[in-house]
Amino acid sequence: MSSAAADLLESHRWCVHRLSLTLSSSEYGIDNFDRLPDSILIVIFNRIGDVKALGRCCVVSRRFHALVPLVDNVVVRVDCVIPDDPSLSSSSSSSSSSAFAAVVGDRSRGVFSHLARFVFGGIVRPFYVLGQILSVPSSKRVSSSNSASSSSSAEVSHHSPSEVLKNFKEIRRLRIELPAGELGVDEGVLLKWKADFGSTLDSCVILGAASVLSSKSANANPTHELCASEDNGSIPESFYMNGGLKLRVLWTISSLIAASARHYLLQSIISDHETLEFLDLTDADGQGVLTMDRCQLQDLRVRPVSASGSSQRTLVPALSMRLWYAPLLEMPGGLVLKGATLVAIRPSENSQKEVAGGCSIGEPLDLSWVSNALEEPYRSAAKMLVKRRTYCLEMNSF
Repeated sequence: MSSAAADLLESHRWCVHRLSLTLSSSEYGIDNFDRLPDSILIVIFNRIGDVKALGRCCVVSRRFHALVPLVDNVVVRVDCVIPDDPSLSSSSSSSSSSAFAAVVGDRSRGVFSHLARFVFGGIVRPFYVLGQILSVPSSKRVSSSNSASSSSSAEVSHHSPSEVLKNFKEIRRLRIELPAGELGVDEGVLLKWKADFGSTLDSCVILGAASVLSSKSANANPTHELCASEDNGSIPESFYMNGGLKLRVLWTISSLIAASARHYLLQSIISDHETLEFLDLTDADGQGVLTMDRCQLQDLRVRPVSASGSSQRTLVPALSMRLWYAPLLEMPGGLVLKGATLVAIRPSENSQKEVAGGCSIGEPLDLSWVSNALEEPYRSAAKMLVKRRTYCLEMNSF
């Protein structure tokens, strides 16, 4: 059993125990749990965090129902992703795939079609229960709490995160976790990205590798010595051959589209919750992470999002990009990245004072934000890659 499932099970047992304790104590006119102050209960609810478990807590008592909306740390785990409007998804799919068909080829159509269907529409049974609980008047809630579980098993609906969160009034930290990353990659391929957004993209770091090997298997492979011989600080010819460049273009564009699609869908949540100070939108696979801090959230509230044409994503501005490449990158811990590629991206207007190594003169370049964007062991890989030769690229807005 996963840790997340175990936590949910434990919170469910806790709520059931609380309910039974309340009922048994009522026989004597005493409820020992009510002796705890509200501030302690809110601390407990914040430790629970998961919105499904909080929904179960709401049915325990009127007091719990009144306190749950005051938690400031909430985690929403999306069970499934479905399109709200199939016709809209179809049109978005066509426009996004055709825009990049010339760059990445027909293989990209499946990826971009999947991205176009990326809509927060599919949060199933537990969120239906929570939505019903938070919309029922408190005078009716206790009388209906005993029938809530039985009715939820007979009726299933879909609610978006913004619907589920609408009655939470004090959220400061919000984490939304999708069931899986949007980008389908071949088995063994590494692809990680992290993007920071305000009203538009602030920065994005992408780390990719054609394969991840153990040091023993890499040394036993005949291509190891060939790759090592090519590793002279310059991008070898093999980088451009056998679809290597095309693959990395696909990684970069796909990651940016995935990040901008996520950002676009967060608008209603951010506008509805002015207390938000930190937002983290990730996926169970750990493929990509979108983060927004207090200043970035406020920037979005002040400056509306610019949509990219008719597609359901934020317009990506003109970009300045730096790329680092290593045919083989041996990391601490015995892992080897084959064809390791690191891309650091910022809007061109924000990069005028930043100078890529060797491109022109200027102040020393601080690249700590690049390596700090990733978690270990990939942070170490990024630190190693940024010491290599830097290649500068530009990309127009799309």
